[in-house]
Amino acid sequence: MSLSINGRRVALTGAAALTAVLALAGPASAHTEVEADKAQALAENVILTVVCEAESATAGFREVRVVLPEGIAPSDVTLEQAPKGWQLKTTDDGYVVGGTPLKTGVDAEYKVKIRQLPDVEEVAFKTIDTYSDGKVSRWIELPKGGEEPEQPAPLLKLKAAAPGAKPISPSPTASPTPSPTPSVTATPSESGATAAAADTKKDDDGTPMSLVVGGVAAAVLVLGAGAWLLTKRRASAGS
Repeated sequence: MSLSINGRRVALTGAAALTAVLALAGPASAHTEVEADKAQALAENVILTVVCEAESATAGFREVRVVLPEGIAPSDVTLEQAPKGWQLKTTDDGYVVGGTPLKTGVDAEYKVKIRQLPDVEEVAFKTIDTYSDGKVSRWIELPKGGEEPEQPAPLLKLKAAAPGAKPISPSPTASPTPSPTPSVTATPSESGATAAAADTKKDDDGTPMSLVVGGVAAAVLVLGAGAWLLTKRRASAGS
């Protein structure tokens, strides 16, 4: 009797353990993961490694679309490494990496550089995988109430920002501080170039050089003619 009870207990315990293992393994059997070489808030030029696990038995990955978290602009992402033939294109809310479909069962792995991570504790990179046969997997769900979602979005936990770290300008073309007033003194080379350009266009008062040269030539002719007439009159009076 005691052996029967003990056997039942062992069986129930084993079944519960197996159920727990399957429950934990289910969502992780095929999903997307993201890692960073500098998982720290406000870190700059961070390399993210993204791995999308293949879950289709009949088709390979064609593209991976990512919705960026708040604080990371699409223009702040550049492609560092990807499967052969794959390229990165930005979207309004993130980016797409894709190209020639991969072989069936091959994971899609690529690396991107992030200009700067936001000042938060964790960031979510919602990912949508598309296969060559049109099948779509959406890893976009966030944890709620402590429960693990069935299709969780890749999460990256960040350490606190380093002392003195500050957010950089949102755009690479924007200057964080006002630019100094340009100097009005030209260098010798600049002066020569400016003078050469002025010779082919206008002089200092805005008059075209062709008119100036023509005016000088006309004045010389007038003076020459006047001198000739004056000399002729004096010759006539003397005679």
